[in-house]
Amino acid sequence: MNLALWLERTAAVSGDRPALMHGETVVADYSTFHARAAALAKALGARDIASGDRVALFMKNCPDYLVVLYGIWIAGAVAVPINAKLHAKEAAFIIGNAGAAVAFVTPDLGPALAEATDVLLIDVTSDRFAGMTSGEGRAAAPKDKDDLAWLFYTSGTTGRPKGVRITHGMLMATSLAYPVDVDAVSREDAALYAAPMSHGAGIYAPIHVLKGARHICPASGGFDADEVLDLSQQYGPISMFMAPTMVRRLTDRAKAAGRHGDGIKTIVYGGGPMYRADIEEAVDWFGPKFVQIYGQGECPMAISALSRDDVADRTHPRWRERLVSVGRAQSVVEVRIGDADGQPLGPGEIGEIMVRGLPVMPGYWENPEASAKALRDGWLMTGDVGVLDDDGYLTLQDRSKDVIISGGTNIYPREVEEALLTHASVHEVSVVGRPSAEWGEDVVAFVVAAPGKSFDPVALDAHCLSEIARFKRPKAYFEIAELPKNNYGKVLKTELRKRLEETT
Repeated sequence: MNLALWLERTAAVSGDRPALMHGETVVADYSTFHARAAALAKALGARDIASGDRVALFMKNCPDYLVVLYGIWIAGAVAVPINAKLHAKEAAFIIGNAGAAVAFVTPDLGPALAEATDVLLIDVTSDRFAGMTSGEGRAAAPKDKDDLAWLFYTSGTTGRPKGVRITHGMLMATSLAYPVDVDAVSREDAALYAAPMSHGAGIYAPIHVLKGARHICPASGGFDADEVLDLSQQYGPISMFMAPTMVRRLTDRAKAAGRHGDGIKTIVYGGGPMYRADIEEAVDWFGPKFVQIYGQGECPMAISALSRDDVADRTHPRWRERLVSVGRAQSVVEVRIGDADGQPLGPGEIGEIMVRGLPVMPGYWENPEASAKALRDGWLMTGDVGVLDDDGYLTLQDRSKDVIISGGTNIYPREVEEALLTHASVHEVSVVGRPSAEWGEDVVAFVVAAPGKSFDPVALDAHCLSEIARFKRPKAYFEIAELPKNNYGKVLKTELRKRLEETT
């Protein structure tokens, strides 16, 4: 079944209900939302976009994001949402790897991307786009649950992003698990998109479409604590997804302003480590409005959940242990801890987190080697290390692959290292994460200067800005005579992290 049928059905029975909002302004009811998406689908067909073709979105959060997303699905095509914080060169690689035939852009991102790719770019503020979203539409193309709906690009240890194949069935499973395991949704609710719609926030859109809720994109196009508090007070009940750092910033601002988040129904947090002190403070200030989820692109938003009651509970004998966990397995998956061979371990034993179920990906896009490594006998090998207790609560012990999570966004050291190594003054480099109270982790680079070259952090920073997204560049550069290595020549990043601890 095509996921876009949910929009068609909601428009049929609740067509006059407000659907899309830009800040305080309603820009479309459900009838208009569906009509514009269906017209876009027909226009894509007229440009020879066939069922299964890929269409990219390199856009900041805006109401037309959902129009484009659903237009792609109605056409039977595959959406390739790209993180708007990426460098244009990185976005161009994803477009090329996915074989996207066209990309929709917001005007702030289009010009730089045009210099990096020859693919047709359509600005969603242009007359061309207005023409594509008006006039007669088409019915949703028939789709099977195993048909591709979304290519989610997540970076890997090779330094090149991998495309996670997300099917219509996976998105339906994740969506239907939301009201069961995360939070009930009603037609009176509103989903607020303060976090990127190319990621978890966008994954939660379909269940709110199915229920006929409102979709609010902040006028700022991103996260502004005062704006979130204002919109929630005016248009609640509001639910939203946030990275832990966003929760921290919202709490700080709300306390400074003496505001308790009137209108906020639920904040779902995930995407990085949440400090226990931070969530305790948030609950003490806002009340029981928080739910934690744990997922990966390979099993989007659907591995485990720590319920509202568990997050707010202070009476259970082990409430502190539960609060630092990521909750219990969601209803649509099985979770177990495995040893190095994938054999199950018992409660209290530490090993790799393994998942299987309806939301687990069938594999990566045109990458059979990575798919074979990630999937074993139907189980997704998450690469994360954790432990289950006797009650089924899952606690993450470590993150493999040296991923750095800053502001809720995964940053892979290899990408930053490869960018730095293209600078003439860099002989060797190793990138690690440094704990940050504001962002969770900061990116830090240890650099061995090339013979006869000087160490110039300003030049290195400028070079990174020209090659990778701004948020990936190191916050600090340290010159080092040589990198610590083991007998096999592997860099000992644990030693570099110890050096950071000694200097703080």
